[in-house]
Amino acid sequence: MNETIQHVDQAIRSRHSMRNFLDKPVPQALVRELLELAACAPSSTNVQPWKVYALCGADKAALSAAVMARFEQGETDGREVDCYPKEWQEPWLSRRRAVGLGLYKLLGIGKEDKARMKAQHARNFTFFDAPVGLLLTIDRRLGQGMLIDCGLFLGNLTIAARARGLDTCIQAFFADYHKTIRSTLGISDNEIVLVGVSLGYANPDAPENKLISEREAVEGFAEFRGFTEK
Repeated sequence: MNETIQHVDQAIRSRHSMRNFLDKPVPQALVRELLELAACAPSSTNVQPWKVYALCGADKAALSAAVMARFEQGETDGREVDCYPKEWQEPWLSRRRAVGLGLYKLLGIGKEDKARMKAQHARNFTFFDAPVGLLLTIDRRLGQGMLIDCGLFLGNLTIAARARGLDTCIQAFFADYHKTIRSTLGISDNEIVLVGVSLGYANPDAPENKLISEREAVEGFAEFRGFTEK
């Protein structure tokens, strides 16, 4: 295996969601570099449907404050794109529960400790204190099949970040506050808020950053047909 392949594989395998970041700035030039690489993702007929708002400093703090105010009141706007089913089935239900239980165990949060659960949930909206927060949107006039293209963009982004020693967490919770986000950032009603992304340098001492979700073996999700050799 050549060195290039090893580096790519290492970036892929070492990436996992981080939920606690160091107070260490990420220069705009580096964020731009990551977005340029992310935009190399393939898209249907090269439409490139993604749009990104990169937030730092006072602008990031203002958005977090606006969303947090509504979260604390128990309010949401409802998501415009269903990323979760109305009723969870297996095997997806067990995988989802394992992540939540694993996170709370690392943080020492018991199942009955609703206040600490809420506080941890709220950390999503500060981008887990990462120095950079990204918001990804797509124009509602485009087909929903182009959400696949946005997923490819996010994949490139997270791997490029990891290769440079940065970490990320993709956060669907921001989609619950699309009206607040539009109002605060002054963005068009045509834009659907898909996800937020925390970007920065992970805190190596934070217990929540030790959570690494298990992955299904290839045999569990793939069928090989027509191959004559293993």
